[in-house]
Amino acid sequence: MRASAFLYPWDVIGDPDAPARIADLGVRQVTLASAYHSTRALTPLHPRHRVVTAAYAAVLYPPDPGRWDRHPLRPYPAGDWAPGDAYGEAAEALADAGLDVHSWVVLAHSSRLGAEHPDTSVVNAYGDRYPWAPCIARPDVQAYLVELAAEAAVRPGARGTELESCGWYGMAHLHAHDKTGGVALGDAAQYLMSLCFCDTCRAGYAGDGLDPDELGAAVRRALEPVWASGGSAGAGWPAVGKLLGAGLADATLAWRTRAARTLQEACVAAVRAAAPPGFRVLLHADPAPYRTGANAGVDPAHILSVADGVVLPCTGGGAESVLPPFAGYARGDTVLAANFTVVSGMGGSPATLAADARRARTLGATDLRLYHAGLASAPDLAAVKEALRALR
Repeated sequence: MRASAFLYPWDVIGDPDAPARIADLGVRQVTLASAYHSTRALTPLHPRHRVVTAAYAAVLYPPDPGRWDRHPLRPYPAGDWAPGDAYGEAAEALADAGLDVHSWVVLAHSSRLGAEHPDTSVVNAYGDRYPWAPCIARPDVQAYLVELAAEAAVRPGARGTELESCGWYGMAHLHAHDKTGGVALGDAAQYLMSLCFCDTCRAGYAGDGLDPDELGAAVRRALEPVWASGGSAGAGWPAVGKLLGAGLADATLAWRTRAARTLQEACVAAVRAAAPPGFRVLLHADPAPYRTGANAGVDPAHILSVADGVVLPCTGGGAESVLPPFAGYARGDTVLAANFTVVSGMGGSPATLAADARRARTLGATDLRLYHAGLASAPDLAAVKEALRALR
C-alpha cells in the first residue's frame, strides 16, 4: 500500500531536517497543502516555532492575477504564516528528499469569503448564514471554486492532487470559539440544519416543484422535537425521511446532488485540462450523498466515473463503513486511500496503524493517508515508522 503523509508548507520551511524526517518514516509521497482554510496548528518538532495561526482561508502560493481578472470572487494570498510561494519552497525541499509531492486543495470552506461576500454563504431554514460554507449551487461560487481547483492543484512539480470540501459544507464546523454543543445534533438534524435557502437554492427547489417557503417551514417543524428533547434525532438517511418526510427529504437531496455533481465534474475536468499526463485527481469523500463537510457526500459509482479515486476517513473503525461502498466500483487503477489520523492527541491510534491498514486493505483500500505528519509528536511518528516497516 502506497502511503502518503499530509503536511503544511510551514512544517517544512525553516526546518532543514523535515524532509528527511518525513522520508525516514517510510512514506513515498507527501500530500502538501496549497490552498487551506483558517487554522491554529501546533508544530511540536519545528526548530523555530510551536504554534502557527493561519488567520483565514488562503492559497499558499502567489495567485496568478491574470487568471482571476474576470472573477468577482478571488482567492486570498496567505499572510506571514505562508508568505510568497511557501508551497513551492516546501515542495522543492520534499522532492529533493526523494518524495513525490501531491497538492492538497481545500475548496468550499472559507470564513473570510463568507464575511466579505455574505451573499455567497449557505443560509439555513431559520435565515442564519454560515460564512464558512460557500453555497456551491451559486454560479459565481462554482466558477470561483473550479478556477481555484485548477490553479491550486496543478502547481509546479505536483504529480497529483487531492480535492477536499469539493461539495456541500454545512452546519458542522469548528468555527472560531465554537459554542454549538448545547444540543447534540445527530446525523439527520445536521442534514436539516445544513440545507441551504439562499436565493439560488430557493429557485432550485421551486424548479423542482417545491415551494421554498413551505419547505423551510417544514424543516423548522421537523427540527422542533430536536430542540425540545435536547438533541440527536437519529443517524442515516431514513432518519432524515422520518423527520422531514421521505418525499421532501428525497426532493432536497436531488437538488443538492445535482449541484454537487456539477461542481465535482467541473473541478476534475478543469484540473485535468491544466495538468500534465498522468496527473492523479482524488476527492476526499463520504459514501453517503447527504453528508456535508471536508469529506463531501458522493455517490460512489458516479464519483469513481469522474475522478481517479477517493480519500476516505477510516479512523476509529470508519473503514468498515466507507470502503466497501466504493470497492465494488473500483477499476484496476482506481485509488481508494484509507485516511488514518496518526496524532494520538487528536483521536488517532498510531500504535494500531499496521493492523488498521491491513484491515483496510481487505476492505479494498489501495493506499494509506497519514493525518498529519506535521502535527504529530515524536513518539507518534516513531509508531508510524514502525507500522510502515511492519507493512512492507
